[in-house]
Amino acid sequence: MIIVAYDIESDRKRTGFAKFLKKFGRRVQFSIFEIRNSQRVLQNILNEVKYKQGKEFSGTDSVLIFSLCEGCKKKVARYGYAKNEENNVVIFE
Repeated sequence: MIIVAYDIESDRKRTGFAKFLKKFGRRVQFSIFEIRNSQRVLQNILNEVKYKQGKEFSGTDSVLIFSLCEGCKKKVARYGYAKNEENNVVIFE
């Protein structure tokens, strides 16, 4: 699983990045996405941040990408709405 968290000041850039991430996974918080891990998906996200989004970042923008191993996923505690949705991730390739 990949967790992508971002804090982007510009509404336009933030919306564009969220639309990009929706292609790969699902939003679990306003600026946090949960994505099924694969090397191809991870590389796509890294390339988007490095070569497209990152070039337009202001001094306050940030993106954090966490790649969790299979065993780590079992250690993720979920409460509320996020807990109810954890098995409903569908990704089309």
